[in-house]
Amino acid sequence: METAERFRAAVEKGDLAALDDLFTEDIRLYSPVKFTPFEGKPMVLGLFGVLLRTFEDFRYVGELEGAAETSADGTEAPSTVLLFRATVNGKQIHGIDLLQFDGTGRVKEFTVMVRPQSAVHALGQAVLAGLVADGLVPEPADR
Repeated sequence: METAERFRAAVEKGDLAALDDLFTEDIRLYSPVKFTPFEGKPMVLGLFGVLLRTFEDFRYVGELEGAAETSADGTEAPSTVLLFRATVNGKQIHGIDLLQFDGTGRVKEFTVMVRPQSAVHALGQAVLAGLVADGLVPEPADR
């Protein structure tokens, strides 16, 4: 089974252990709600734990394969785009997961894009609350 298929199956089953096997140690996840990426396998797996609890009715609805330039070094890497739909706090989300692979087929970069703006806001609030609750980030000072 290809990495993208294994990733999709792991997310759909909520299987963090399976995701652990698919990520490089230095994975970067680019989020629609944070300017800087989440970096490193422990942080990205922690984020996935929050996301798997946060999304309601999550489902992949399409897949595209190709190559895309990585942000790390500007070279092209084999890539897969997975289209998804979900709900967060009553807001319908349309989104894509862009998986970029290293030379061994593991996920090196991961970019998430979602729409509409109201869903991005709802997702950002829910994910921040989950990250704080799990001790992955400190409580914001302005709360």
